[in-house]
Amino acid sequence: MSDDWGALCDAQEASLTKTVGGLNIGQSGQPNSVASPPKPASAVTNGSGDTAQPPASGDATEEKQVSKEEESLLRKILRSKLVTTKADLEVLRKDPNSPLFSVKSFEALNLKSELLKGLYDMGFNAPSKIQETALPSLLADPPVNMIAQSQSGTGKTAAFVLTMLSRVDTSKHYPQCLCLAPTYELALQIGQVTELMAKHMTDLKIKYAVKGNRIERGQKISEQIIIGTPGTLMDWALRYKFFDLRKIKVFVLDEADVMIATQGHQDQSIRIQKGLADACQMLLFSATYDADVMKFAQDVIPHDPITIKLRREEESLDNIRQYYIECDNIEDKYNAISNIYGTISIGQSMVFCHTRKNASWLAERMSKDGHVVGILTGDLAVEQRAAIIKRYREGMEKVLITTNVSARGIDVEMVTVVVNFDLPILPDGKPDCETYLHRIGRTGRFGKSGIAINFVDGQRSMNNLKYIEKHFGRKIIKLDAEDMDSIEKIGT
Repeated sequence: MSDDWGALCDAQEASLTKTVGGLNIGQSGQPNSVASPPKPASAVTNGSGDTAQPPASGDATEEKQVSKEEESLLRKILRSKLVTTKADLEVLRKDPNSPLFSVKSFEALNLKSELLKGLYDMGFNAPSKIQETALPSLLADPPVNMIAQSQSGTGKTAAFVLTMLSRVDTSKHYPQCLCLAPTYELALQIGQVTELMAKHMTDLKIKYAVKGNRIERGQKISEQIIIGTPGTLMDWALRYKFFDLRKIKVFVLDEADVMIATQGHQDQSIRIQKGLADACQMLLFSATYDADVMKFAQDVIPHDPITIKLRREEESLDNIRQYYIECDNIEDKYNAISNIYGTISIGQSMVFCHTRKNASWLAERMSKDGHVVGILTGDLAVEQRAAIIKRYREGMEKVLITTNVSARGIDVEMVTVVVNFDLPILPDGKPDCETYLHRIGRTGRFGKSGIAINFVDGQRSMNNLKYIEKHFGRKIIKLDAEDMDSIEKIGT
């Protein structure tokens, strides 16, 4: 078996993506049917044969905001392999002088043989970076509470699932582990990992506490692990008394940053936590760890928890050559992009537009000119967006045209050119430096050089470009879209 964590998810994620779009919950609480996923709306076509008309001036139809739940689910679906993070882990403890252990193998954790076998069957042969640090603390006796910052793809789901499965006693037929997730789909994803890891624990049962899964009043839950959303779990525990919160050994709260952004979830999670026994092991995971998440974590994870944070490396623009082209209007922008694509060799590229109308117009024009184009906008369902990005990753489309909100938080590798068809701006019209960095950071990865080209139309746009240039302390070089020799040089 390969020790490469990437080998794990190629098979797992292929299965997961097929099911997550259309899973339904039967009365037993187990996934019982799979609906066909929607067909990808990736290739741009226009059956009329008419020439695409530029969007009307001032018609700036804004994208609807993509929710944090959708962002989180999309990242999970798209993560085709475990990422290798370069960021150091910062571990905060009440007593910084106490020894901190790490492991390089699962055998060193003295796991149950059924669990170890389940890990091997899944392709997990060595712990990921965050697991090396987290698992010895998670599995320690007496149990230790933990707050961990960890993004999708780092192996954190396997870490807390392993903790639950290590603590559970399958000879006892009542809930002992409780896992909260902000959405139905995310709960099912955690459940799938749990079922796979526990496949040799034949007496283990899992219950899904999600909307639509009903229990008759007066019944008691006999499954040892419950995975679900805060609203349903709060009703089951506090309103209907289907199980006893005081008997829960492990409480996991996943995607805390998504949880606090969802109406009601924060209060529901706190109410559930308050019903737990003091001896219960409490774990919280979050992709970000800002002030709001920190406050929420402190409210729900008591008793001086160990905190694991990612020390984020400085984002580097050293490998990205930045240019700008002055344009009078949207037709000028299109002529410029045509000259660029006709002059230099481009592997794959991403083109960012401010509005859905601009993105659709540009996709139609480029498609008519023979480019194989994918378009990604916020009005598409999560599964459709995932399908489009997967096609792009596989090279089925060389150009991905996208709006700002639909691309936020998405990691697409191996892009050679990024074009800002419209510079990113904040709602108040000021330049959005964070989004600019996120956009052009899609290229120039793994030590390779990348190219970022910005279209500037008007004085306000030029002022925004100069602000961005000053903010990052990097020169953005002027490029003449009509000078083919100059364009050709940027591609060498």
